[in-house]
Amino acid sequence: MYLELIKTFFKIGMFTLGGGYAMIPIIQKEVVERHQWMSEEEFIDVLAVAQSCPGVFAANISIYIGYKLRRLKGALCCCLGTVLPSFIIILAIAMFFQSFKENKTVEAIFRGIRPAVVALIALPTFNLAKSAKITLTNCWIPIVCALAIWLMGVSPILILIIAAAGGWVYGQVIKPTEH
Repeated sequence: MYLELIKTFFKIGMFTLGGGYAMIPIIQKEVVERHQWMSEEEFIDVLAVAQSCPGVFAANISIYIGYKLRRLKGALCCCLGTVLPSFIIILAIAMFFQSFKENKTVEAIFRGIRPAVVALIALPTFNLAKSAKITLTNCWIPIVCALAIWLMGVSPILILIIAAAGGWVYGQVIKPTEH
């Protein structure tokens, strides 16, 4: 099982162009659909926890999943599998950076990758919205949060604290009275 965790998360780590958010659909496909290590709903909760914790998003997700499956050794295997490809690639780039820093082909490749990375980030955003049951009725919440962060410079930490408090109030006060 430990080797399977390392292999799975190494494969995920190999295709993490664009950062942690770009890897969400790959993790979801492997963890939820292929291996069925957790449900779709559990995966959404993992994303929420991983996002609200300090540290690298992809590593946080892998640690949580590994810990859920095989405790500390599982967390270590998943995290190692996730970060090892990036470490190897960055090490190789650092070793050869000076020789291709001004290469026009490399510059063109990166210009072509940028729009694809935007798509890789946009797709999981829409899938997460659907899975989190964001509808036309409540879509104002993420929109207002994003605008508050972007336009008014509100701290994402403050947004998380307010959202957590709002969720608690809803679960403790409002929802029980709806029945």
